[in-house]
Amino acid sequence: MKKIWSLWLCLLWVVGHAQNVAEGVTYCLPKTAIQVRLLVEKTVYTPGDLAAYGEKYLKLQQVAFEPTTTYRVVQAKMLPVGIADTAKQHTVLLDKKHSIIKVDRNPAGILLAINATGKEPAPPKPFVSAPKATPLNPRDFMNADILSAGSKGKMAALIASDIYEIRDSRNQLTRGEADFMPKDGEQLRLMMDNLNRQEQALLQEFKGTTVCDTAEVVLSFVPQPNVMRHTLCRFSDHAGILDANNVEGRPLIVHVQDLHQVATFQQPVDAKKSKEDIGVYVNLPGKIKLLLYDGNILLSQLETPAGQFGRTEAISSELFGKKFTTHIRYDAATGSAIQFDVEPLQ
Repeated sequence: MKKIWSLWLCLLWVVGHAQNVAEGVTYCLPKTAIQVRLLVEKTVYTPGDLAAYGEKYLKLQQVAFEPTTTYRVVQAKMLPVGIADTAKQHTVLLDKKHSIIKVDRNPAGILLAINATGKEPAPPKPFVSAPKATPLNPRDFMNADILSAGSKGKMAALIASDIYEIRDSRNQLTRGEADFMPKDGEQLRLMMDNLNRQEQALLQEFKGTTVCDTAEVVLSFVPQPNVMRHTLCRFSDHAGILDANNVEGRPLIVHVQDLHQVATFQQPVDAKKSKEDIGVYVNLPGKIKLLLYDGNILLSQLETPAGQFGRTEAISSELFGKKFTTHIRYDAATGSAIQFDVEPLQ
């Protein structure tokens, strides 16, 4: 008999618990994270096979003989994004006494709207690097004598001779002294482009090649009211983006300034008149200023409201009672109300 009674109590608890869950929708207000989008350019230099002969045959100065790889930050942007703040988790009551019929949340549980359909900002478009030109192959522009040369010195001399001939032909075209002059400007352009490509390809054997590629690196952090300096990551000219704890690179520092400007919000109905907490809250974010530095170089700056730097205010249950219904849309990044419409009920 005791077992049956215990089982009956458990069933009652489960049913009662299910009813409680069904009477409310749990959500989180956001805290504001900062997404930092860095464009990092990687430059790879490969020396030419005949770099040692560049000065002798073409008077090229300071030709590098060793390969190098370098990195640099060419652009930095910061933008606010919302993440769920579990310290600001609430449950909206859904019952017959209150005119709340819809609670809109995003997949992370962040509140987007009450009695309305919320909208999240479109994510920024990912960076797409420009298409690269097909690299030139110097051997495609070498004649049989060059390809069959018995030594690098002989090959260098023959290639240099070809380069000087190309330059001479180009000069004759520009002066109008060539044996076969083009018929019009378009034909002249094509002939000049062809000579330039030949020279560029053959010069690679002495000067080497430099290939640049730009990639986007996305990092995030959450500013805290008591932390005014944040090491985002470290950066090395020879290794690129590194972990914040890797001392091989120099730190990229974000300075956070609390501007002590908290958003204001005036409810049409005094919230203090209602002692009932129906679980509807709004963030009143505080404004902060962010400065991203690489040493003494300012890479980016941003002023933005942040939910964790302000305070939270309860919305009066009177606005969802017998006299009024209210439609609220929230900023997904800060938790502030971007639309607050109170509709009297007839």
